[in-house]
Amino acid sequence: MIIRATSYPRAGLIGNPSDGYFGKTISFAFSNFRAEVMMYHSPELEIIGNVTDHTKFDSFQSLVGDISTHGYYGGVRLLKASLKTFFDYCCRMKIQLDDRNFTVRYSTDIPHGVGLAGSSAIITACFRALIAFYGVSISKATLANLVLSVETDELGISAGLQDRVVQAYEGLVYMDFDKTTMERQGYGYYEPLDPSALPELYIAYRNDLSQCSDVVHNRLRDRYNTGDQDVFDAIDFWAGLADQAKDRLSKGQGRKIGELLDANFDMRAKLCKLSEGNIRMIEVARSVGASAKFTGSGGAIVGTCKDSEMIDELVKQFEEAGITVIRPVIASGSTEDVR
Repeated sequence: MIIRATSYPRAGLIGNPSDGYFGKTISFAFSNFRAEVMMYHSPELEIIGNVTDHTKFDSFQSLVGDISTHGYYGGVRLLKASLKTFFDYCCRMKIQLDDRNFTVRYSTDIPHGVGLAGSSAIITACFRALIAFYGVSISKATLANLVLSVETDELGISAGLQDRVVQAYEGLVYMDFDKTTMERQGYGYYEPLDPSALPELYIAYRNDLSQCSDVVHNRLRDRYNTGDQDVFDAIDFWAGLADQAKDRLSKGQGRKIGELLDANFDMRAKLCKLSEGNIRMIEVARSVGASAKFTGSGGAIVGTCKDSEMIDELVKQFEEAGITVIRPVIASGSTEDVR
């Protein structure tokens, strides 16, 4: 039997980057791209890499180009860390796994390094494959925690829960990471929202404008840990925007969330040093009347448009600058636990 498990990229709609600081966010998973993990029974346990994991190159230039695009590590380390974390979790929970071996491999077409959570999508898909292969049950909230621990504990990557929660639940999700709630139950309050309440959305990205999430998270973390009041005020501000957006969506006022997205970015630009290329993407979007903010750490933006004509104009303006624009298709989600 061959098991195929998928996971999708996500866009932080509003509230980010307060997810690692007991704040609130709203995000959505979208199915224009995907990460897939395939798993099947085999005599030995084998991990097969993807094109980004190869070690043979046509030339010195192609080696350097590959490193510039994908870094020194591909997806194999994500699979290895996922397998270890899953095994350790099952041991802690006294879940007995049978002694079958398997071969696991992954593929992904999620644009790399532009803040769409491509790495956590691979990890989430791997966990879904393991869950199906061994027939165990893991709640979505727990799945999100496990995926985060793969990155933070096993691989030392700075990250928050937002990406992993929305990839576990899919659809459109409101997240409240209230500290008391997190400490009491080990995860936040997660509420799936109705995606049909959203206005016309777009996502735009270009691969040469990414900014390492470690850099963004670590700068904020250092300032947060030293008690920087500007950071605390910004986190409260972003959390308030998430609540306002949730309220407007619930009242059928989705067209009115654009100004909140703009405010989200403006606070980020005030608090953090941003690259001129990323700022330029925002400026181009706003020049045609669209709202705009980062989907994550930079390299991709998300925003609202008044109508299809505005999106067409946005596509025209961005294509001239070599920037890709898509209309995100919200990945269907459910309130049921993962099995």
